[in-house]
Parts: sequence; structure tokens; C-alpha cells
Amino acid sequence: MSSRRKFIKKAALGSVAFSAFSACGVQASNATTAPKEAPIKTAKKPLIISTWNHGLAANQATWEALNAGKSGLTAIEKGLNISEADPKVRSVGYGGLPDREGKVTLDACIMDQNSDCGSVSFLQGIKHPISVAKKVLEETPHVMLSGQGALNFALSQGFKEENLLTPESEKAWKNWLEKSKYQPVINIENHDTISMLVIDKDGNLTGGCTTSGAAWKMHGRVGDSPIIGAGLFLDNEVGAAAATGLGEAVIRTAGSAMVVELMRQGLSPNEACKTIVERIYNKHKNHKDMPYLQVGFIAVNKQGEYGGYSLRGGFNFAVCDADNGNRMEKPDFKMTWKDK
Repeated sequence: MSSRRKFIKKAALGSVAFSAFSACGVQASNATTAPKEAPIKTAKKPLIISTWNHGLAANQATWEALNAGKSGLTAIEKGLNISEADPKVRSVGYGGLPDREGKVTLDACIMDQNSDCGSVSFLQGIKHPISVAKKVLEETPHVMLSGQGALNFALSQGFKEENLLTPESEKAWKNWLEKSKYQPVINIENHDTISMLVIDKDGNLTGGCTTSGAAWKMHGRVGDSPIIGAGLFLDNEVGAAAATGLGEAVIRTAGSAMVVELMRQGLSPNEACKTIVERIYNKHKNHKDMPYLQVGFIAVNKQGEYGGYSLRGGFNFAVCDADNGNRMEKPDFKMTWKDK
């Protein structure tokens, strides 16, 4: 197995075009799904990987911050702020689809190379929850603040309270109220939680997640994104992983932590992501969530190998490095939306 992996790794490295970019420019990608045994992909450090199409703009801002000498923690904050402030990204921050009471509630977390982490959950009225999570890491002895306590802390740190419900999202909520049927919809508009992983030029890892959570959720619901070990986890000696999709399924399996532990045991990022997706499938194949269940993982290890895998098709992620720029990639997946 070891010799086979080394062979695949060398083959993948041999196909890389070594042209340098001063910054990651957006490139179009027509990539199809990966083969069943996807080759191990390795990128020159620094490397940024983030979920969904809106990861492209986030990657660009993160790359610029890294090039300006900012830390991985600050670079991730700058990148995820882009998605949080974009009202067209209706699953993150400003303009996010609300809960069933019409309130936008936000979750976020961030984690650095020293395993220091900060998190906020059920936060309302603050456009940039990832920045508040970073302040929790830097300014408090805690990992997570929630609800009114998180809001009070944000205001004490100088954040501005504002209405995050845009007219477009309010209209969507009122249309939903006509039937009031709760069923999470993932992938349809190619967006969900944005999760980002960074490995800097020195090989140090940082990660972050931010989201407005599942649309039409019960007021007070918290997903996997602010939970260290579920939506995000890293070990600077091993690698990092992050999740997107239905948070309840990720929480039930401590998804991101398990991906990192499998990489510790020698699995590639692709193999580790696939193994945990298979575990989630086996635990949910007779579950009430299965008809609309989607989860996806991204991962990177200390060697700069990266990958991803999802339960169903439609998931993609953005990758940025000096050699190949900023582009979208489509990982392999277990099943289509027609499969049961």
C-alpha cells in the first residue's frame, strides 16, 4: 500500500506545471468527478482550500493577506469576511436565510496551529461572526460564546449591531411560511457553509468556518460549524479538515476530527474524507434525514496533499496555490441525488 501511494504521489507531482503566480487569479474549471481511486494531489505551500463557489473570492482575499505577511489566522478572517458581507451568498452572514421565526442566526469558529480556538453560536445582529470568533480566541479564556452572551461580547469589542435580514431573504422566508415545511436544501444554488483551510509557507495550519446555518431551522438551533471537532478540526502535526452540509449528521460522527485522526493513521486526505462519508452513510441510510442528506469534507495534510469527498454529487471546493492559481475542483462522491 505504501509503495502504491508513493507511486501515485510521484505521478501526480510529475503532472504539475511549475508556473508561478504573484497572486491567485480565478480560473474556470470544467473538471468532472474524480475517478474512483483519485490520485493524491499535492500543492506548493502556501495552499488555501475552501468549500463551494464562493470560496473563490474568499481564497483571493486570504491569498492577498498571506502575501502581505499576515498570519494564517488573520488571512482566514479576511477571506471569510468576503462571504459574510456578500448578500448574494444566502447561507453565510449578511443576507443569510433566516430561521422559521425570520431571524438570521450565525455560527462560526476558527482554529490556529497551536490548537487555540474561538467560536460563536446562535449569534444575531453581527455581520462578521468569524471576526467575533477570532476575538474569543484572542481575548477570552474560553472556546465558545453563544447567543446573547456572544452578542454582548461582540459589542464590547466594538462590533456594530445591524439588521442582517435583506429584503430578498425576508421574501424567501415569507414564501416559506405559506407551507412551513422544514426540509434542508443543500447544493441547489451551490452554496452552504463556507469552510476554509490554510497551510502557510512554513507548513503551519489554520482553519475557519462561518455560516447562517440551515434555512427555516428552529430558533436556537446550532449546527456543526461552530463546534471544534465537528465542523472543523486540525492538528498541526498531522493536518486539517472541515465540513459542509447537514450539521446534525456531522455532529453525530465528530466528522472533521475523525478525518484528521485517519490522516494521522496514514490515510491521504481523499481517503480520510471518503472513509468518514461512508461512516455517515452507514449510520444514516435508514435515518429520517437520508432523503435530503448531504455532507462534504475537505482536508489537507502537513505534506500539502489535499482532497475532498461528499455523500452526493454537487459539492465542489476552491483551491488556491502559487503554481496553479485559484480554481474550482470537483471531488468524487458516493451517490447521486436519485439514489436512495
